[in-house]
Amino acid sequence: MGSWSKEKAIKELKKHAVPESKEGMARFGIEVGKALGVAIPHIRAIGKEIGRNHEMALELWNSGIHEARMLACFIDEPKKVKEKQLEEWVKDFDSWDLCDQCCSNLFDKTGFAYRKAFEWSSRKNEFEKRAGFVMMACLSVHDKKAGDKKFIQFLPVIKRGAGDERNFVKKAVNWALRQIGKRNTELNKAALKTAREIQKMNSRTAKWIASDAIRELEAKKDKLKK
Repeated sequence: MGSWSKEKAIKELKKHAVPESKEGMARFGIEVGKALGVAIPHIRAIGKEIGRNHEMALELWNSGIHEARMLACFIDEPKKVKEKQLEEWVKDFDSWDLCDQCCSNLFDKTGFAYRKAFEWSSRKNEFEKRAGFVMMACLSVHDKKAGDKKFIQFLPVIKRGAGDERNFVKKAVNWALRQIGKRNTELNKAALKTAREIQKMNSRTAKWIASDAIRELEAKKDKLKK
């Protein structure tokens, strides 16, 4: 499709916009004030056409358009991402979907991933805190070479976050716990132990996080042994 610019990328996004779909996005808790209504497969396809482009990613992010920011996390180059950029972008998160796509497609591939998982999990802002736990979940899935110790260190942080009643935080805490426990037999044992400790907390949110995780991790236990 020839050479790309920020303007061309945004024009292409607008071609695939379905404004009516924003109602559905809003029902799923997505902030639609600056959204066009473009489905993820279309954004990914445009990202593949563009290829990796760090400078354009920064320009797209600065546009403030929801889907342009999503596209930015698909085309950015992890090795060129500085810590300052991570901090600026995480503070701009206003929706769980943008948070999750950035963490799983870009942030967890940078050299700051583990440190930011710890740092952000202590933040007060709902989406920054969510990002910390989403990073734990994504690293559990994507970092195939990491040793168990890296994930065992996350478990006390997950336990600490289990009392947060905010919807987007509690779901990320649960996600992180489940993904760690699905890596291998040893981490399954460790995650189940943490889940049972969380279950004893005097918090309805913690009990939900624990029971949901225990159900999935118990089912996974036998499969891991095979």
